[in-house]
Amino acid sequence: MAGVVATTTVPTNPQAFDGSGIDGTAYLDVVHTAQSAPTWLDHLVSGYSTYGLALFAVLMLAAWWRARDQGPERAVRALAVPLITVAAFAISSLSKQVVREARPCQSLHVTVLEACPAPGDWSFPSNHATLAAAAAVALLFVSRRLGAIALVAAVLMTLSRVWVGAHYPHDALAGFLLGATVALLATWTVRRAPDSLPERLVRGPLRPLLAGR
Repeated sequence: MAGVVATTTVPTNPQAFDGSGIDGTAYLDVVHTAQSAPTWLDHLVSGYSTYGLALFAVLMLAAWWRARDQGPERAVRALAVPLITVAAFAISSLSKQVVREARPCQSLHVTVLEACPAPGDWSFPSNHATLAAAAAVALLFVSRRLGAIALVAAVLMTLSRVWVGAHYPHDALAGFLLGATVALLATWTVRRAPDSLPERLVRGPLRPLLAGR
């Protein structure tokens, strides 16, 4: 039996949306699987779920560093990745306030790996999944190799949020799709910018960020 962290059940806000009717059964199946998984696996998934977003920051930095030697246009795309990710996070956070879905650990009163958040810390969509997917898709337009690594990492992050009990499957999937969609639209906008924009930027105060040697 895995060393699952026992969390204190938190009362559900009566005004919150209860999403357990959508895929609560699937959520419970995953949580029960986590409870019977090896301790090392639960620790590994929990650690990645908590700290894994740092990996995307490292990949963004690596993509930007390489892009500086590949021309202003690619460098501009690299600099846009964190901005796109932040924009996706803002939209996800706003969506949480609109939907106001209670966390599954509150609605279903189950013991999960991650401490159950207080009422008002809404569940839909998953911010972690949104951030990871937005970063991964945006990185694909800068470096296919780094983007592919980020995409695999984003899928794992999305799955981990259900494994630790923080989100229903539909929360995690919605977060992933939201982040990917925002990144696609934003990257398309950046790529449609005038061809002269990168050259103008590289001649301005942003030159150290856009040009290598």
